[in-house]
Amino acid sequence: MSRFFHLDEARALLPRVEKVIRSAVQAKANLDQCEQALHNLMQRIMIMGGILVDRLAVENMKSVRETSTERLKTALDEIGEIGCIVKDLEAGLVDFPTLFQGEEVYLCWRMDEPDIQFWHGVHEGFAGRRPIDAHFVQNHQGREPN
Repeated sequence: MSRFFHLDEARALLPRVEKVIRSAVQAKANLDQCEQALHNLMQRIMIMGGILVDRLAVENMKSVRETSTERLKTALDEIGEIGCIVKDLEAGLVDFPTLFQGEEVYLCWRMDEPDIQFWHGVHEGFAGRRPIDAHFVQNHQGREPN
């Protein structure tokens, strides 16, 4: 079962979510950089039939890769525990499930935005984002009634 957020609750969680998503985005960037460097090294070895390898540099890259992988996993687990959904890790795009007129929708936030200002249907995605306006606020239930 999804956790549903009231708009005020989601906004209150933004500082925590932003810190965690920024950590995840940085960890993913570090991981991608290490993966690319190791891939390039393997390509050079195959093309040249062997080269003198700086073992210390390779071990350092592997260590950074492992650390970044662990940081990424920890950050994504924390976001999941909060109840948010990461939609795009590179953009830092996070959705908060909520209810609007009895239907599940998402409060949509991207890490370069100062506040949660948009929402979209479950199947619409980022391209279908609509501004949170007075109509949305009036008809937004946040959580299912007890």
